[in-house]
Amino acid sequence: MLGEGVALTALMVAAARAIETHRPDSLARDDYAEHFVRAAPASANWPVHPRDVPDGDANPLWGRLARYFGLRTRVLDDFVLAAGNRQAVLLGAGLDTRAFRLDWPPDSVVFEVDQAPVMAFKHQVLDSLGARPRATRHPVSADLREDWARLLPGFRPDEPTTWLAEGLLLYLPGDAERRLIDTVDRLSAPGSTLAYEVKLVREHPAVRDSPVYTSTKAQTGIDLLALFDDDPRPDSAADLTARGWTTRVHTPFDFTRHHGRGPLPEPHDALAANRWVTATKA
Repeated sequence: MLGEGVALTALMVAAARAIETHRPDSLARDDYAEHFVRAAPASANWPVHPRDVPDGDANPLWGRLARYFGLRTRVLDDFVLAAGNRQAVLLGAGLDTRAFRLDWPPDSVVFEVDQAPVMAFKHQVLDSLGARPRATRHPVSADLREDWARLLPGFRPDEPTTWLAEGLLLYLPGDAERRLIDTVDRLSAPGSTLAYEVKLVREHPAVRDSPVYTSTKAQTGIDLLALFDDDPRPDSAADLTARGWTTRVHTPFDFTRHHGRGPLPEPHDALAANRWVTATKA
């Protein structure tokens, strides 16, 4: 059962996706998300609909941060579909349901990699719903700080792969991030794509008092600042470029402006240091 640490953040993101699903101007839809939230005692009373949110969009967690997660879901959904690859690896998959939600190309294979308790909980909920994936799905229980690549059953390194590391690298030590990027590069054929989220710079001390952080801790018990790894971050975007990938670094606000909805900058902003990086291997 999920109830602590990074695994609990998977439930928080699922609640955000559930709220986003029910918005009249929804950016992304995930009909499974609220079932995860309700199935775990730690999150059973969290909101899953905009009408359940105290203060509505003014709520720093279930308003602003939840909309951020909804926007991130939409951007990465679009990234996966635009890539068109028939092999995908979701690193730190959490409660991601893209294997069930997206219209994958025929004969697609999706690998979902995360720690065993997360995967067991996910299977329990999805099995109870009779959920059926829209691609061949391989759940893989592994710690991404260790050697996970050898556990991918039937992975084809000669085929272009779409890699996602959504909400993952924030929690990994710098050395683990370097190993992950090295592994992705080594296993990627030309035409492979990668998208990930990272904080590229250390935040100003005033940001630690951001309502996003304080509200999240008060409403869920999740101390995001304690979970983020404090190691100096590697410049993985520059590393990928040096390895021959075409790399682009975006702010979340770029996509807010593109879609006409989502979070906008504010003073001492907990989202200001966040970057969404996309890369394609030549």
